[in-house]
Amino acid sequence: MQLTTLLSIAFAALQSAPSPTMKAARLHEFGVPNVVKVEDVPRPEPKEGEVLVRVHASAVNPIDWKVAQGLVRSLGKSLPYTLGCDVSGVVEEVGAKVVGWKTGDEVFAYSNLMRGGAFAEYVVLPAAELATKPKTVDHAHAAAIPLAGLTAWQALFDTAKLEAGQTVLVHAGAGGVGHFAVQFAKVKGAKVIATASKDKLAFVKELGADVVIDYQAQAFEELVKDVDVVFDMIGGETQAKSYGVLKKGGFLVSIVGAPPKAELDARGLRGAGILLKPDAAELKTLAELVDAGKVRPHVSATFPLAEAAKALALSKEGHAVGKIAIEVVPAKRK
Repeated sequence: MQLTTLLSIAFAALQSAPSPTMKAARLHEFGVPNVVKVEDVPRPEPKEGEVLVRVHASAVNPIDWKVAQGLVRSLGKSLPYTLGCDVSGVVEEVGAKVVGWKTGDEVFAYSNLMRGGAFAEYVVLPAAELATKPKTVDHAHAAAIPLAGLTAWQALFDTAKLEAGQTVLVHAGAGGVGHFAVQFAKVKGAKVIATASKDKLAFVKELGADVVIDYQAQAFEELVKDVDVVFDMIGGETQAKSYGVLKKGGFLVSIVGAPPKAELDARGLRGAGILLKPDAAELKTLAELVDAGKVRPHVSATFPLAEAAKALALSKEGHAVGKIAIEVVPAKRK
């Protein structure tokens, strides 16, 4: 074989080989969201039981900008750190002893907070934590589901044990977690009361809420009584006022701090905070609800990976409806 032919083959092989680096949005210091820098970093490799996912989209959660600001230093994160917990993408490579997944499978997952890594072109995840992406939505909308969807599901059903026929008060019903909570509760057959700002009341009503309350103009504690479950995503004064709307034996579940046991006991109530955990079986259930048209993830804004800092800044403003997505691979829209 001629030397020129061999060189051509070698060059073609190099061209087709996967890049050893990738783009990722990382922290090198704590501060305002603009400390997030998109840079070239080594592409991770899957180990035994792991899968390398080519990230098509991720989503922003309040915990992301809180991490960037250093508000949760107690997590003991080492810098540099790649942000992002929501993943929707395609299996690129599988590690040893992985069964059930193959290259090309469309998947979505929650990458736990200690791992992060979703604001990047690739992320390595345990194979056991992946679920098949919903078929009826694009990657941006699929990425909106894992953290917020699992949080709402685990709070309402795993923790508070909400049942059909019961009444639940969902605070911040238009937010990332809240808009899923409203829909899940309705699917379950519960009566849903939700709070939101005036400009978001119609949106929450469209999600299925039976009663909507403008928290800026109305005092929910004067309008609501005898509910079975309160889902608190605000804390502070809102949590304190929520005790009074629960019936005896009612349950207050919170994602911003467990309600004090002494307060619950004094009022004859139950309650707990939740610590989100990855759960592939629950993600499968959420995907089925989406594909059945019973639940719809709402994405109010999308940003390219290069503008991750802008996405974080928008999330920090606290006014987004539903979720904010980061499209790592630009979607082809009609």
